[in-house]
Amino acid sequence: MTPFIKITREWRNHQNSHKSVVLWFTGLSGAGKSTIAHSVEEKLYQQGCKTFVLDGDNVRHGLSGDLGFSDEDRKENLRRIGEVSKFFIEAGTITLTAFISPFRDDRERVRSLMPHGDFLEIYVDCSIEVCESRDVKGLYKRARAGEVKEFTGISAPYELPEKPELVVNTDQQTLEESVESVIQLLIERDIIQRV
Repeated sequence: MTPFIKITREWRNHQNSHKSVVLWFTGLSGAGKSTIAHSVEEKLYQQGCKTFVLDGDNVRHGLSGDLGFSDEDRKENLRRIGEVSKFFIEAGTITLTAFISPFRDDRERVRSLMPHGDFLEIYVDCSIEVCESRDVKGLYKRARAGEVKEFTGISAPYELPEKPELVVNTDQQTLEESVESVIQLLIERDIIQRV
């Protein structure tokens, strides 16, 4: 029997012509995390990059379908996302995550799972007034009425990142400007090449 050759992350990165990394978008509900993540993914895909977006739409219906929204369940949700993101790094993929992830400790715990430099925290900064104006599901309105308990930014805290790798201000920047700043970060970090 011929011994197998273990395919490494480095080989995958070489085959993909880019490095793998986790882009961790964090911010209030309605700040634009998913919109930016999917828009960045589209741009990267057009450049031939291997990408995947993890957000509430695909994680909460499967991997974390058994979890609620208690503090402990939120911590477990982010732990699972971190572990999956670690697999994607080894697979040579640029992983984009879009979760409120309101607590610094939780974000730092996920960062600690990754080799240094593989977790890029992107704070999607947006005023709560603008977030509320974008709220098509009416969650802010329901939270202010007391119908939604522990809603981040209203009845539950959001801890600002202390040293994010990037801040995008979505109430001041266009979507195109926000996306370009993320792409620029990837170029500066030598994750991708300018096309």
